[in-house]
Amino acid sequence: MKRLFDILLSASALLALLPLLFIIGLIVRLKMGAPVMFRQARPGLNAAPFELIKFRTMRNAVGSDGVPLSDAERLTAFGGFLRSTSLDELPGLWNVLKGDMSLVGPRPLLMEYLPRYNAEQARRHEVRPGLTGWAQVNGRNALSWEEKFALDVWYVDNRSIMLDLRIIGLTVLKVVRRDGISADGEATMPKFQGTHRP
Repeated sequence: MKRLFDILLSASALLALLPLLFIIGLIVRLKMGAPVMFRQARPGLNAAPFELIKFRTMRNAVGSDGVPLSDAERLTAFGGFLRSTSLDELPGLWNVLKGDMSLVGPRPLLMEYLPRYNAEQARRHEVRPGLTGWAQVNGRNALSWEEKFALDVWYVDNRSIMLDLRIIGLTVLKVVRRDGISADGEATMPKFQGTHRP
């Protein structure tokens, strides 16, 4: 049922949003150049990698040492708008339609985080990652990594179509209010370095 739900809603949304996707893509191309899409390997179901696609929000800028500048320095004004409204995530509907992702589930993070999870945190990969999730409607980037992972695992244990519908509804409210877009003092979220326990 969940997969059928994902296919029907993502296909309908892609068709309905096609003009908006074209307009956003054109503006990204004019303001930041090519490529329009940001593509990156992320862990999916059972941590199997897939290629996530989003609208690009950052410049490909590096310092004199050749190291990429910080997120805050590379994030453009238009990119910040796309992130704050979650419009940069719309191409992810294609990932949902393909089966790489679900509409609702733990957000797909970086491949480099996989060895940093403890056994409980790694359970977030027992389901497909989502465009939105329980952690996103309960604080998003204003939460600590540990809080987000605990919410992700709660979703894994309590998932249902009714819960997914509730999360989608709450996501719309969060996007309108632009809550929890970034962590305190960060343009996005600091990298997860692992949970240290005594």
